[in-house]
Amino acid sequence: MTTRGSKGGGGARQMKVRVRSGKNRSQSSKLWLERQLNDPYVARAKREGMRSRAAYKLMEIDDKAHVLKKGARVVDLGAAPGGWSQVAARRVNAPEQGRVVAIDILPMEPVPGVDFIKLDFLDHAAPSQLKGMMGGRADVVLSDMAANATGHARTDHLKIMALVEAAAAFAREILAPGGTFLAKVLQGGTEAALLAELKRDYKAVKHVKPAASRADSAELYLLATGFRATPA
Repeated sequence: MTTRGSKGGGGARQMKVRVRSGKNRSQSSKLWLERQLNDPYVARAKREGMRSRAAYKLMEIDDKAHVLKKGARVVDLGAAPGGWSQVAARRVNAPEQGRVVAIDILPMEPVPGVDFIKLDFLDHAAPSQLKGMMGGRADVVLSDMAANATGHARTDHLKIMALVEAAAAFAREILAPGGTFLAKVLQGGTEAALLAELKRDYKAVKHVKPAASRADSAELYLLATGFRATPA
């Protein structure tokens, strides 16, 4: 590993980390590692004790949308390693005022104020378990779920849209009137049928891309606010 200096404003020297190629490291791994080492949000997350750089995406979205209010009840789908859960718990003041319930197929180290279950959200038992843990309705459903990438754009789009549709269906079941649904999608747009359903069920629906989301990333976030609850 080497560093390469470049002068920034005020004559300060900023060091860019370069990773040497090795016989056990592929070019894609080398580029990923370089990007991580030079990512200011990765450095900030380490400095501020956040589980992941993704925490800043949720912070930026909420700073504008103001959906994580003190006392709010939040479900975090695809929570590991816990960046979004950390932000949600702090902003709703869980467990003193608010409540945060999280789920992921991967293990997650405990986050203060967050109740976590290790389970595949697509498991038929997951929605009922989450509802039981929440003890009723939720005010916000968050989904940063993503399927393993195949490298084939259309396949990856279909896989993540299947997760978004499942999350949207769950949100429809658990959200209280006025609730919010926030989910990761990929550029290429949300499927027309799902968008039509969301526009029917929520007062406002839009795509957002926070600054913390890498410019070269295809990810977007779908934000639906003002849930119009209908009788069961």
